Amino acid sequence: MDKVNYQVMLDEIIRDIPDKETPRLLMHSCCAPCSSYCLSYLAEYFSITVLYYNPNISPEDEYYKRIKEQARLVDVLPVKNKISFAEGEYEPLEFFKMAEGMEDMPEGGARCFKCYEMRQRKAAEYALAHGFDYFTTTLSVSPHKNAQVLNETGLRLEKEYGVKYLVSDFKKKGGYQKSIQYSREYNLYRQDYCGCIFSKKEREQEKTARILEQH
Repeated sequence: MDKVNYQVMLDEIIRDIPDKETPRLLMHSCCAPCSSYCLSYLAEYFSITVLYYNPNISPEDEYYKRIKEQARLVDVLPVKNKISFAEGEYEPLEFFKMAEGMEDMPEGGARCFKCYEMRQRKAAEYALAHGFDYFTTTLSVSPHKNAQVLNETGLRLEKEYGVKYLVSDFKKKGGYQKSIQYSREYNLYRQDYCGCIFSKKEREQEKTARILEQH
């Protein structure tokens, strides 16, 4: 099966927006660095509200450090259309319940796909409840995230909730590199693991392995 070019699809959606219309977009964000490029790009065409819903993040102080950075970026990023910010609930127990039985799976597999869906579903629910035209997520900007799975999940939720999912592969057009540039420009806190305790453990094991190789 041929891979879908979601960036081309996004370009077509943007091109078809009628003149003088600014659709409302609910954008789930995983963190400030990843959202930086996505916001600067799409705020040219959409009125965006950032939804920060990430129950996967541990420990608690890490969660609040990241949400503080997200709110700061929304305040300082210069964009055509003003960006709003919505803080979701911090529900780590819901994440651990979802991950039960998948704790030892490697990053990038079934546990991560379930985590994508958990966060995208919350975005779909919020978008429906507040009358948004579209919902989407910043997750596809990361080279470590599976854009195919993200978009297939989003389109499935579109059918379930009746709110259009804005397809994306934000890493295209140098999006990931641009997010790094924005992080430097705005001195954003960049974490070295995805967010959950399982990814943190895997990252620490990788660091330990590299240290041992050097000795």
